Amino acid sequence: MTVRSRALVGLVVLTLTAATADLAAQRPTQRATPRRPPPARPAAPVVIPTPRSILGFDPGDDRKLVEWPVLVRYYQALARASDRVDFRELGKTTLGAPFVALVISSPQNLRQLDRYRRLNAGLADPRTLRTNTATQEALRDGKTIVLITSSIHSTEVGGHLTPVALAYRLATDTSASTRAILDNVILWLVPSLNPDGVTIVSRWYNRTLGTSAEGSSPPELYHHYTGHDNNRDWYAFTQVETQITVDSLQNVWHPQIVHDIHQMGSDGARLFLPPYLDPVEPNVDPLLIDGVNALGMAMAWELAGQGKTGISTNSTYDAWTPARAFQHYHGGVRILSETASGQLASPIDVPFDRLQERSRGYNPRERSWNFAHPWPGGRWTIRDIVSYQTAGAYALLLNAARDRDRWLSSFLSVEWRAVRGWPRWPYAYVIPARPPQDSIALATLLGILQRGQVEIRTAQQSFTLQGQRHAAGTYVVVLRQPYAAFAKALLEPQRYPDRRLYPGGPPERPYDVTAHTLPLLMGVTAILAQDSLRVPLSAPVAAPRATPGYPGFVATDLTAVLRVGLYRSYDATMDEGWTRWVFDTWKVPYQSLVDSTVRAGKLKTKFDVIILPDQSPREILEGLPASRYPAPYAGGIGNDGAEALRQFVLDGGTLVTLNEASRFAVQALLLPVRNVLESVPDEDFYAPGSIFRVELDTAHPVARGVPPETAAWFQGGPAFDVLDSSVVRVIGRWPDDPARVLLSGWVLHPERVAGKASLLEVRQGSGRVILFGFRPQYRGQSLATYPLLFNSLQVR
Repeated sequence: MTVRSRALVGLVVLTLTAATADLAAQRPTQRATPRRPPPARPAAPVVIPTPRSILGFDPGDDRKLVEWPVLVRYYQALARASDRVDFRELGKTTLGAPFVALVISSPQNLRQLDRYRRLNAGLADPRTLRTNTATQEALRDGKTIVLITSSIHSTEVGGHLTPVALAYRLATDTSASTRAILDNVILWLVPSLNPDGVTIVSRWYNRTLGTSAEGSSPPELYHHYTGHDNNRDWYAFTQVETQITVDSLQNVWHPQIVHDIHQMGSDGARLFLPPYLDPVEPNVDPLLIDGVNALGMAMAWELAGQGKTGISTNSTYDAWTPARAFQHYHGGVRILSETASGQLASPIDVPFDRLQERSRGYNPRERSWNFAHPWPGGRWTIRDIVSYQTAGAYALLLNAARDRDRWLSSFLSVEWRAVRGWPRWPYAYVIPARPPQDSIALATLLGILQRGQVEIRTAQQSFTLQGQRHAAGTYVVVLRQPYAAFAKALLEPQRYPDRRLYPGGPPERPYDVTAHTLPLLMGVTAILAQDSLRVPLSAPVAAPRATPGYPGFVATDLTAVLRVGLYRSYDATMDEGWTRWVFDTWKVPYQSLVDSTVRAGKLKTKFDVIILPDQSPREILEGLPASRYPAPYAGGIGNDGAEALRQFVLDGGTLVTLNEASRFAVQALLLPVRNVLESVPDEDFYAPGSIFRVELDTAHPVARGVPPETAAWFQGGPAFDVLDSSVVRVIGRWPDDPARVLLSGWVLHPERVAGKASLLEVRQGSGRVILFGFRPQYRGQSLATYPLLFNSLQVR
């Protein structure tokens, strides 16, 4: 400012001051000047609630767990306070709790969620990208969509609390790394895939603190129906929680990355991250496996740089079954993390010399390429668990942000390959729509494909395939569509590779099962069409609908007199839960029996039929240890219960035993049959969850309405020789020809079971025992053998 300018400004100020003084002098002195209201105070800064302010402790504090409603209150409060977090209730769980998710991103991204959803939907189905401009917009402007899920297995309690710590960090942190995540990633965080279990486990833990049961698993399944098997439901979609996640998040947002937070045993690595072990399911796009490998190793490197030790990769877990990997068939990668456990929220001490000497794929006591920095042993707490899990999730998000371009372009490449079709893949699967297809099984199978976003079409004219005529209306699943891999994996038989610990040695165990062929399990015909069908096809159609029901369980007068008891051990077994789910779904009446009811005897006065689900003889007899569990949970049915079951049969009752429970019945009731697989080592016979062919005597009431040949689920069951044919009738047997035993999966030395009985009726006194050497209601999928179970309840 010049001198002249400053002089002018001074003159103006003096003039205004004088004028103001003159005006003030002219005002009447008796009138008070009205008082202006004080200026409004600036709004108080929004305070983001800390976890302690609502939970009452910091995530990771020893011996601290809360039930699900408390966690929900925290997530609601966090979303109210933070413009980076939105809270969504997606539905209700099996037991009626809120099933919730948080969507976390920058405020700008959250305001445009619909736009980003539409952009990503175009990448998920590139047929909808009509122009190159639309493709470039989706790749340029889209965000990496990440889905993080936690606490599906509720005894893995770090997963209760890690989402709290992660969400709080993302809502409050102002670092450049977090800003990059918020700007480039849209995170859908599901704090628990099993909210009911959070409450079940936390309630049991808090109730038993300071007792011998502290840190023990609750004496019930932590998912009402499936227990640990709830993470085996990602293609059958039987449970409400699975359906909500798939329908509301997976199928709407099509994440490029799914991170599933788990825990494992306490005597090995501190953390597992991919790469997975072989074998990889052959329908998974190789680019996805490359992405899994790169991301898992990047996470491991990041955590190692933070000083975290005991991280294993390429160990323990394989990528064979789609039951745990929905996203591998929907264009994205699934990153499983498994952190070492404590005793729920109680700390443990693990000296180095108590670590395993050998684990699958590495040695927890030795340095190796995939276990570069062994953990030295020591104290292990829930704070360690939460720290490893939170750091792993944050490292994943940071990679998703930094490599946004690559994740989106890879996602598009995978989907384009699926749409164009893989070389040497067949053209389609043809599924007849008319009898002899069972309408409920057909509707179930097609409903699964539809929920997995597989397009189902119908033939508009009749046609011939493999010499057989098919009518118009026949269903056709063409394997040139975005999710063709999902359809192919579920419709074709599996051929699991023969893997040994060393050449000629015992089998290398898969992490889970080896077969998942739904047409076999459900008794539905699916015919491979290698080449294009010369028939016009409809636009995609909806799957048919059918209401489950079985003759004998739908009429009130029959159900009123059918008294079915289902044994429910406190040493809770998943097979019991699955049986309850099947019965509840198919409206089969039953009443649960606990140990004390069995031991009390006089069972025939209460029940006509008692079912023992798949469970080892030791677990049935001995149950939970009295040294750990209080009454009434400890002890099993004991010898008194075994005698009560024998008397029940003698008095005219029907005892139905499934899989391993049949071994108990043979031993406890001294039945005249022999299990030919008793104590046989894996080298001599092995079938780790496979589908076998079973031949049935359809003249027997148990096999009523079932074809002479069908498929049955074999996993750790017995196979029988008959010792007294005067009281034993064979209802089902495995084929005489060993080459015909296996339909899907893996079996070593099938000659051990060839020609042996798989389903028996043994008469004893006035009653009978029905012995199943397989699981007729396997994970709610084996509809082909449901009738055998249902009929066994009605035999008189």
